[in-house]
Amino acid sequence: MIEASKTDSFTRRLQYGMVGGGPGAFIGDVHRKAIGLDGLATLAAGCFTRNPETSLQAGRTLGLPNDRIYPDFEAMAKGESGRKDGIDFVVIVTPNVAHYAIAKAFLSRGINVVCEKPLTFEVAEAEELEMLAKKKDLLFCVTYSYTGYPAVKHAREMVRRGDIGEIRFVNAEYPQEWLATPAETMDGQKQAAWRTDPKQAGKSNCVGDIGSHMENMVSYVTGLKIASLCARLDTMLSGRVLDDNASIMVNYEGGAKGIYWSSQIAVGYDNGLRFRIFGTTGTIEWSQETPNYLKVAKLGQPVETLSRGRDPFYPHAQGYSRIPSGHPEGYFEAFGNLYKTYITALGKKLAGLPLEAGDLDFPTAADGIAGVRFIGRCVASSKKGAVWVDF
Repeated sequence: MIEASKTDSFTRRLQYGMVGGGPGAFIGDVHRKAIGLDGLATLAAGCFTRNPETSLQAGRTLGLPNDRIYPDFEAMAKGESGRKDGIDFVVIVTPNVAHYAIAKAFLSRGINVVCEKPLTFEVAEAEELEMLAKKKDLLFCVTYSYTGYPAVKHAREMVRRGDIGEIRFVNAEYPQEWLATPAETMDGQKQAAWRTDPKQAGKSNCVGDIGSHMENMVSYVTGLKIASLCARLDTMLSGRVLDDNASIMVNYEGGAKGIYWSSQIAVGYDNGLRFRIFGTTGTIEWSQETPNYLKVAKLGQPVETLSRGRDPFYPHAQGYSRIPSGHPEGYFEAFGNLYKTYITALGKKLAGLPLEAGDLDFPTAADGIAGVRFIGRCVASSKKGAVWVDF
């Protein structure tokens, strides 16, 4: 089970605000429920849509008083920073285009930030946010949520401890079918509409949305740094502007190689994030759709399937397991693990207590920068005819 006794005794219940996540928004509700799993923070303020009246109604539904429901994010940043009982951190769950301006507004007012990915459109913007957070001594989290699974954390520990030797090759894929038809042209498909719109999503759809999860996952588990890549971004549906399929070859510093594939036109696939890491003495395989299990093969030994809750993980990874074996832990729990770590770290920091390495096991602005760079380099490679580009 997640260790709480060492931290909860000195962390008060924090307050957070949310920008975005109004009526009909999927990811905003996910964030609120994930934060609520451990009861460490309470929603206290928000600006939920660009329509002030709709935002007011959404806030009231969520139990907020009128004076903590704001017409826009600038007013919210100013108002909350001026209150003695103002929010401790803000959660940004808007379309990509707004991330930079919103994060900058709250950081500038001294408020800690949790932001959806991709962090920004451009690397320079992401780097500016990281520098601002450091200048203000604030904690910044980017919600690459899949790294919250205990099995993923165990895989990372295995790699760090040399359990599969030196990494030779990495294969990662993330197929979905949800844009196999022109969903963005249909009524009620707001997410499909904005994700395929370069004005709101940025320079990439498929790589920006799910390809960036592959980059972050591989980086988190292996510690490998990309040296160069060669990407072909496809737009399979007529009339669609941004990519919906991508094939990416990767060279890592130190000599390891990799191949990534992300697709939103893969009929028959729901949310198939998977990685396979091939070392000199073993292989590790994990799939997001069966997240409680880790497949491990070692030279000269039978192939194993490790089960979260039944088989002992390394202590740090084991600390994120919530319930006994046979009771599946999934997406909300992984998201909750990310928030548990972030909120506990923030609580310790606000209490004036030192932070240890394990306290900071959440995706940071540096991870956000890497994701933005990955998207940009993939687009640049593809536009040049799928050529190799330095990372």
